[in-house]
Amino acid sequence: MLKSDPAKSLLTWLQSQLAASDDICLQNLESKGKKAQFFYIKSICDQTFIQDYLLIPFFEIDSFHDYMSYLDNLFQTSSYINPEKTLNQFLHGSVVFISGTKIRLIDTRKVANTGISEAKIESTVQGPQNSFSEDIATNLNMIRDRYYQPSLRIENQEIGHQAPTPIAILYDEKLVDPLVLEGLRQRLAEIQKETSIILSNGQLHRHLSRRKKTMFPTLLLTERPDRVAYNLAQGKIAIVMQGNAFVLLLPSVFYDFMASMDDLYHTYWTSRFVVILRYLGLFITITLPSLYVVSTAYNPELFRYQLALTIAGSRISVPYPAFIEVFLMLLMMEFLTEASLRLPKMIGSTATTVGGLILGQAATEAALVSNIMVILIAAVAISNFVIPINAMGFAMRGVKYLLLFISTVFGMIGFIVGLVGIVAYLVHLDSFGQPYLRLFMKSSTDQEEIKRVKEEKG
Repeated sequence: MLKSDPAKSLLTWLQSQLAASDDICLQNLESKGKKAQFFYIKSICDQTFIQDYLLIPFFEIDSFHDYMSYLDNLFQTSSYINPEKTLNQFLHGSVVFISGTKIRLIDTRKVANTGISEAKIESTVQGPQNSFSEDIATNLNMIRDRYYQPSLRIENQEIGHQAPTPIAILYDEKLVDPLVLEGLRQRLAEIQKETSIILSNGQLHRHLSRRKKTMFPTLLLTERPDRVAYNLAQGKIAIVMQGNAFVLLLPSVFYDFMASMDDLYHTYWTSRFVVILRYLGLFITITLPSLYVVSTAYNPELFRYQLALTIAGSRISVPYPAFIEVFLMLLMMEFLTEASLRLPKMIGSTATTVGGLILGQAATEAALVSNIMVILIAAVAISNFVIPINAMGFAMRGVKYLLLFISTVFGMIGFIVGLVGIVAYLVHLDSFGQPYLRLFMKSSTDQEEIKRVKEEKG
């Protein structure tokens, strides 16, 4: 393949294998009778090293032979072996130097992980601990460092017509759904005209959502580079924004918000067990308050008589109905949760822990709530924290109040109808055309549709 003119043919072959990404750079240089080409990926290569040790010496050294000797003495330099090996080294941060028939590979990989903080929101036990930073170049480097694919494409744009914010759209050209990609481009063009400034990916999420007033998130925000790489391999699209330590992933379905990266790092049955625990915790956090009100106020016969007598005995001194009792305790738990988020980290955990203990003990001693209610509220709060993605956890905090209100007014029938209504609403949602209540797995029909669209576009 590369026999007639190895250098020129190699460059043509590399360009044919790579997506037309904005961070792929080809520099043609000429100085003092020397001609050369430098081919590299800006987001993963150390551009300071390239400038100081490759470009400046090229213009300062008179003889081409002396410059080649200089390159060969760099410890990062290796000779050309074959196209496949060259492509692999190129994707790992090497500069391909071409001059005439001379080909050299110079390792200029930039490792940005050394200055990155640990993931604080989506923590894992056995997985990588690094999180994204607020610098878009560093984030692109971390993604490229984990996703070595020549089909990865990066499109640079700016969002906001008054104070433009740089963003980068990342996707695998071979796996992405072109309909989703085209829909995203159209929506971004509309946002560019409508919005003066975008400050974070969370704000961009609200503008991209088809239903702007929905309670459930339809796009996923993550701080983990490994989650982004994993989702790119599934054909999803990532949006990286300057000044934001979170990356937006789309389309995202309900299962994505209940999945943790630890599911990939544990053994199969361990991860399945943990996933079941999450869904059990999800069910408890939205249904337990409503079930308590329904059971005590409408249908106490649902309990065994020993438990019914225990609950009734604990509520003898409580001066108001079960609904008021549940609502007040849930409200105080929401206050404690918000306080733990807003207080300074040095005193936040201590203040909320002490406040929760004092509040629970004082409320039961004053006969304002029953002992069983304190246990129930603690179970609801703990179950909510089992949900791995905070956006879904916040959504479920609101859903339980809606279900509690319906159950209080209509009893058991209202509880059942409320659950069915929530499921029906989730079925009605979508994320860039993907049904919300489905696993993000392309069916054979989806693959045929994607192939057909790509063939139509040539």
